Amino acid sequence: MGIVVLTMKASVIEMFLVLLVTGIHSNKDMNKKIKRPKFTVPQINCDVKAGKIINPEFVVKCPAGCQDPKYHVYGTDIYASYSSVCGAAIHSGVLDNSGGKILVRKVAGQSGYKGSYSNGVQSLSLPRWRESFVVSEGKPQKGVTYPSALTYSSAKSPAAKTGEATKAYQKPPVPGTTAQPVTPMQVTGATATEATATSLPKPSPSTGSTTSSLGPQPVGHRSWELDLWSTSSYASGHHSPRANPGEMDLWQPGSVLLDAGFVPKEELSTQSLEPVSQGDPNCKVDLSFLIDGSSSIGKRRFRIQKQFLADVAQALDIGPGGPLMGVVQYGDNPAAQFNLRTHVNSRDLKAAIEKITQRGGLSNAGRAISYVTKNFFSKANGNRGAAPNVAVVIVDGWPTDKVEEASRFARESGINIFFITVEGATENEKQYVTEPNFSNKAVCRTNGFYSLNVQSWFSLHKTVQPLLKRICDTDRLACSKTCWNSADIGFVIDGSSSVGTGNFRTVLQFVANISKEFEISETDTRIGAVQYTYEQRLEFGFEDHSTKADILNAIKRVGYWSGGTSTGAAINYALEQLFKKSKPNKRKLMILITDGRSYDDVRIPSMVAHHKGVITYAIGVAWAAQDELEVIATHPANHHSFFVDEFDNLHKFVPKVIQNICTEFNSQPRN
Repeated sequence: MGIVVLTMKASVIEMFLVLLVTGIHSNKDMNKKIKRPKFTVPQINCDVKAGKIINPEFVVKCPAGCQDPKYHVYGTDIYASYSSVCGAAIHSGVLDNSGGKILVRKVAGQSGYKGSYSNGVQSLSLPRWRESFVVSEGKPQKGVTYPSALTYSSAKSPAAKTGEATKAYQKPPVPGTTAQPVTPMQVTGATATEATATSLPKPSPSTGSTTSSLGPQPVGHRSWELDLWSTSSYASGHHSPRANPGEMDLWQPGSVLLDAGFVPKEELSTQSLEPVSQGDPNCKVDLSFLIDGSSSIGKRRFRIQKQFLADVAQALDIGPGGPLMGVVQYGDNPAAQFNLRTHVNSRDLKAAIEKITQRGGLSNAGRAISYVTKNFFSKANGNRGAAPNVAVVIVDGWPTDKVEEASRFARESGINIFFITVEGATENEKQYVTEPNFSNKAVCRTNGFYSLNVQSWFSLHKTVQPLLKRICDTDRLACSKTCWNSADIGFVIDGSSSVGTGNFRTVLQFVANISKEFEISETDTRIGAVQYTYEQRLEFGFEDHSTKADILNAIKRVGYWSGGTSTGAAINYALEQLFKKSKPNKRKLMILITDGRSYDDVRIPSMVAHHKGVITYAIGVAWAAQDELEVIATHPANHHSFFVDEFDNLHKFVPKVIQNICTEFNSQPRN
């Protein structure tokens, strides 16, 4: 019996060993047949920003040529996610301009990014940004699986050009969780506003932020907003029915309309039957608002800014006989939302403001000011000419570009620039400001009249009335006065025998060429002329002609007199008969043209002219005495006296005379 049991146990053990060996061979065969798929490194373009890629860690291949400065990089070693991935790799020294594989890892946002020059790439400084990344050599770490297809924050990803598969937009994962792709059905549920406002990933609700960031956010351009601002502290004192259960009510920008004459919807039908206002004639200005649409401002503060515009439109009596208003929004680049002639009443203007959507990007106010100067205030866009041009720039924190040069050009073009700075830089943030004291460098005058500093976006509504009071005080809009429209110009013309009839007509053409460069009217530049020999004659005074056409015709009709050359007496005559009737607020310019030495003394008459504030330009032709020209001319003489060898060359000096007149005007102190 015992022998039988032992035999059975041996058989069982033998069978077990056979099965075990067979299984091992079977597994080896399966391993030979099933090969693991080879990891494919995704390729991206030079312009792809890290913020566009949702994956927290990934390996990519960069092409050659990413050292180009057009691929912007922000930071050093740790880069803002608004940077070019491949540009940052070159800056960090991981790659050179020939391209290659890199490993990218997302890290937390920084409070500031310092720019530097490294490996042929100039990176830029950037204040606070919500997300960062670091770059290292493209060697995958053991045990880590990297995506072969990247997930982008927009279905139209830049990498799609290279044939790489992409996924639909999804929110960034909460730390410690796995991101789940959003299905196409889910994507279509996004609102139109969200779709147009941003292409970068939105913060997850679990982070506690209610804003979406659209581009770089300079410090002072905070990436967070107050979520618990209670309506009761501002207007109606009750909770919004639209608020989620359990949440405190958010401040509703529209509530300010309770104090601004807001008309309920049901009353609009009766209002439309009333006559349309022609506008407030006491505030006849052409007004452009340059609003900050940068990413830093966030959605809610952008809505506050729009409500501010609506309050302005409500408070102003918009109309063709009063103020007209247009809006330009700026981010990376400016764009006109509507011009001066698009909406000619307050109701239509408010409706158009409500439809404005945020552009995102940086806060390039300087670029916006240049755009307004060159494009906005044109006749085609509704500029009326007789109305002062006013540009109000609203900026969150500070601009990300320089405004000084663009603003100088705007001022010289007659545009009155106002600056509203909201939540300006703190002491710790001033290191990130691109252009210190930018507001004073931009505004029309530095006396405080043109600058408003607002501590909080929630206080912006309080500036409506102070701003409008200044805008409508047209007598104080100093930048409406330019070198083209603010002078009384008196020509003192030598009609002596040595000039001759033909040359005298050449002199008159010179006078006409200078005159037609200016804006001529009763309230703008005015022109007068005196001809002299031994005697003097008033050809026409400042009040005789008020249009450019009339002035040019009057110059043509001046007849050649002939006689001697008493220049000193002519200066005295012009002061008494011409400049004595000049307006107090006008610059007095005397342009004297002579072809010889004076028979009388010019020193005392010239000193009297200078003492009376008459800026004198002396232009000598042929036999004119250089020493006399310098005595006649206002100091410095080299800017106010010119010598021409012959009459036929007079026309060549027209641009130089005009340039010197304007340069002198624009160099006046702005306080």
